[in-house]
Amino acid sequence: MNTDFLPFTRPSIDEATIASVTEVLRSGWITSGPKVQAFESALSVLCGGRPVRAFNSGTAALEVALRLANIQAGDEVITTPLTWVATANVILEVGATPVLVDIDPATRNIDLDRVEAAITARTRAIIPVDLAGLPVDRDRLYAIAHTHQLRVVEDAAQSFGASWKGRPIGSTGDFVAFSFHANKNLTTTEGGALVLPADVDAGLCERLRLQGVQRFPDGGMDVDVLGGKWNLTDVAAAVGLGQLKHLDEFTERRRQLARRYFEKIDPTLGLALPPADFSNSNWHMFQPLLPPGTDRGAFIAAMKDQGIGVGVHYPALHLFSLYRNLGFKAGQFPQAENVGARTVTLPLFPAMEDSDVDRVCQALTNALQR
Repeated sequence: MNTDFLPFTRPSIDEATIASVTEVLRSGWITSGPKVQAFESALSVLCGGRPVRAFNSGTAALEVALRLANIQAGDEVITTPLTWVATANVILEVGATPVLVDIDPATRNIDLDRVEAAITARTRAIIPVDLAGLPVDRDRLYAIAHTHQLRVVEDAAQSFGASWKGRPIGSTGDFVAFSFHANKNLTTTEGGALVLPADVDAGLCERLRLQGVQRFPDGGMDVDVLGGKWNLTDVAAAVGLGQLKHLDEFTERRRQLARRYFEKIDPTLGLALPPADFSNSNWHMFQPLLPPGTDRGAFIAAMKDQGIGVGVHYPALHLFSLYRNLGFKAGQFPQAENVGARTVTLPLFPAMEDSDVDRVCQALTNALQR
């Protein structure tokens, strides 16, 4: 085995950021405080001045968005089966019903042509997912939402730093939820954020984030809503602030690496490459589809033997036991099932060298020719 192992992702955290974390730890104030406020302000600037609130995960941001949109038992929320399971889980958490719509095989995002057919009298919202950092068509999405008077909760967990027609994701739209997990383009180690629309009370968002507590100047408090424990720490926010300084260079480097993959992957191997979008996507992941019939487990093992880490993002979620028990069945969403069964995530992170891409591509050839 090659001992110089190349993982599919690795965060880039500089010494200045590490020093800022040390400063927070020494300050004695390590939970939510001035660093979180500074991080939220910086995020707001990137999102066109819209209010932004930080959370301890992108999942929490999604769930609070649904609560702020008053999604509840009896309501239906449309989303995609090709996403991390959290996207659908939060719909269940608020008591609503997830309605899945198959993907467009060209983009691997939710098929907007199918969305309107899935809308019923109980539909209250749509959660689109920007798979691998490629944005869903925002113009078409919001045209559908406005026609049917639906809320939109953008699952932009993978698309922080991406854009739609020159405007950053988060700077327009309804609710927009980001993730800052360790494998994301910008990390706070764990964390997330929610961009709020103009008709939502940011104070209510803050109360939902922290046990529903409302504090008063005289030291008193009240709890008027059922909240959770979803606040971000100052330690995590210090990491996020350090990362923000490098966001543009991170995104540009990811695009350069993705271009090199397109140049270097042997076209005779039979891989289906991802959409070659270099204007909107932030290239969160590079995900070819294996040739039909390939044993993915054997392929992953062959890559590991050559010192290359490979991820799987994502299996079609309706095939998980939880969702089968809710009545979903194999064969319902054939496009998502096809991509979910064949997808692999190749190494892509800003610290990679061009030679790393070349090494991955050679390993691909070796593994698929075995």
